[in-house]
Amino acid sequence: MREEGGVSGADRRVLDEAGGLRAMTWVMAIMLFLTVLAAAAGLGTRQSAAALERQLAGRLTVQVVEGSPVTRDALAARTLTVLRALPEVRRATPVDRAELMRLLEPWLGRAGADADLPIPAMIDVDLSPRADASRVVAAVRQVSAASRIDRHQRWMSPVSAFLDTLTWLALALVVLMLSATAAVVMLAARAGLETHRATIEVMHMLGSTDVQVARLFQRRIALDAALGSTGGGLAALAVLAFVGTRVAALGSELLGGLTLAAGDWALLVLLPLGFVALATVAARVTVIAALRRSL
Repeated sequence: MREEGGVSGADRRVLDEAGGLRAMTWVMAIMLFLTVLAAAAGLGTRQSAAALERQLAGRLTVQVVEGSPVTRDALAARTLTVLRALPEVRRATPVDRAELMRLLEPWLGRAGADADLPIPAMIDVDLSPRADASRVVAAVRQVSAASRIDRHQRWMSPVSAFLDTLTWLALALVVLMLSATAAVVMLAARAGLETHRATIEVMHMLGSTDVQVARLFQRRIALDAALGSTGGGLAALAVLAFVGTRVAALGSELLGGLTLAAGDWALLVLLPLGFVALATVAARVTVIAALRRSL
């Protein structure tokens, strides 16, 4: 008995057995696996760049340069008092000289412990959000024109630029993978049409339309895409969880910023659905266009 729309259950089963479409499950699994990893890398580097920007945007280091230890300590104390009085400064902390000696020991050896060694006094400064750093710099220079102010954001800007480059590269890879997936679906749909050309001609003679035939290929590819996307997505999420535990074990502040927010995880979870939708639309457009040209 013929089903509504001119397509029988037998026709449906014949088209579902297209060998080219069977490989779509594995193809979609591999493509989605790589796409999820690329997307996660891009989202992670974006989060790391944003965290680095937040940490360094409001941080300064003041170096009080003076040859005389007594004068240096006096200027450092006055500078610290001025800094703590500024509304733009959230915190100002002098760097312990013993800590400086420990950091310099690999280069200076025991000579670094000499109290007469002209090592600058250093003050770490954390600014308030959206504070004007130029006012802080001007206040420090009023105390001592020889003092140096190093903005952490300036010397870490190449790292931020590198992370931004990685983010854009990951986005380009995601777009490339999506384009490759659409191309594979189009090739599979065309291969299925060639394999079942005789069957489709019979279906047309029995009253089936191009849209109805395209719906059969679309359903088959959507099912294969759903199965492949589920497998590839779960595998990719498992890899990301494993990598996340390894990064956390390193204890690195920079790599520790390579984390995914809740919205990023939601986007990764939605990627399989996007793959299925992409494969379905690509199959439908390809089959209908091919049928209208050749049949």
